[in-house]
Amino acid sequence: MATARYKQLLDRLVAQIRSGALAPGTRLPTHRELARREGLALVTASRVYAELAAMGLVSGETGRGTFVRETALPAALGVDQQVVADDMVDLNFNYPALPGQADMLRNGLRQLATAGDLDALLRYQPHGGRPHERAIVAQHLRVRGLEHPGEQVLIVNGAQHGLAVTVMAMLQPGDVVAVDALSYPGFKVLAEAHRLELAPLPATPDGPDLDAFEQLCQSRAVRAIYVMPTLHNPLGSVMPAGQRQRLVELARRFGTVIIEDAAYAFLVNDAPAPLAALAPDITVYVSGFSKSVATGLRVGMVAAPAPWIAKLERAIRATTWNAPGVMTALLCNWLEDGTVAKLEDEKRRDASARQLIAAAALAGLPCQAHPTSYFVWLAMEEAVRADLIAKALLDEGISVATAAPFATTAQAPHALRLALGSVAQDDLAAVLRKVRKQIDRHRY
Repeated sequence: MATARYKQLLDRLVAQIRSGALAPGTRLPTHRELARREGLALVTASRVYAELAAMGLVSGETGRGTFVRETALPAALGVDQQVVADDMVDLNFNYPALPGQADMLRNGLRQLATAGDLDALLRYQPHGGRPHERAIVAQHLRVRGLEHPGEQVLIVNGAQHGLAVTVMAMLQPGDVVAVDALSYPGFKVLAEAHRLELAPLPATPDGPDLDAFEQLCQSRAVRAIYVMPTLHNPLGSVMPAGQRQRLVELARRFGTVIIEDAAYAFLVNDAPAPLAALAPDITVYVSGFSKSVATGLRVGMVAAPAPWIAKLERAIRATTWNAPGVMTALLCNWLEDGTVAKLEDEKRRDASARQLIAAAALAGLPCQAHPTSYFVWLAMEEAVRADLIAKALLDEGISVATAAPFATTAQAPHALRLALGSVAQDDLAAVLRKVRKQIDRHRY
């Protein structure tokens, strides 16, 4: 009889949620209240809520209760780019571009077409890139504070491929990897695919909580730590030099590999030394040119200790064999003639201007951002639900990301990440005012 009542209650709640009788954002009774109201055991009421959560219909939030989720919001929003329609204003993904970049590409391709070694670009390349191109990328990395020789720099198909290669080469299924409680969604996808166990570390204004990292290493065999010390995505923090030194000391003490993601590092002038400069023997440094040049230019780099290069090259061979020869040659020409340096400088100025626009449009809201970054983190006030705001904006034709894609904890905070780099600068203020309007509607 208890089983029948449990099933009837579950079916009734499912029907009420799917019909809209229980609207998104509705706070459901506590487990104890539900059990008392329905004449069920507490464990049975908890099972009902667990099954609703497994269906994606409710979310249990520590200290707040159980809420009906906004099921009309695409589950992959903030992870899968294809959910953003062509006519959607995109504050979800960053693909910053500057006027004139298409002409720059035309000119670059014309120059490449007259090169003497064009035929060589149509053949297979060495897995890690041609030696002279690796040397060019290594020279570029010196601007960021790295002194790795070309032999310790590998050319890959963008930063995401660099992370995938690193995971394949350095980690095994079941390995424990320390990560920020809010981290890059692309690494979460890799961890799931390779069956890694992510151990979240609380955030501080200076980066991950290193006391928590030390405690974790004392209790678990932590194989690696994945960090974004220079311009954290999504929080925009930059880890101070002292914190970097302590992280390196802890990693050495516990035998932990450091995976340093520097995809947005070019936006920060005068940043502290990279972790790979402080600990070149235990750090894999991954970056790319998607943000600094163009997202369609799928060229990235991995700088690593010499003893790890061979297995990283094997991972490149197992995935793409080599980076695309034509795109790599084009990129290296732009590195040598100063085009990349010019673009990076212009994009720092562009990001700074966009942050000023965002600060004016979102004044008074709890914004967290670096002054030269392409994103803003907006934590919601108590009782304000980010999923409802995201759905309301989606209905207006504006795509934003909630905290869910970034959260490595079981429970995601209520927050929005606004990507500022994909909307024309002249349109940004008006779009952000619409975001502000929806947030204000849900606050009061």
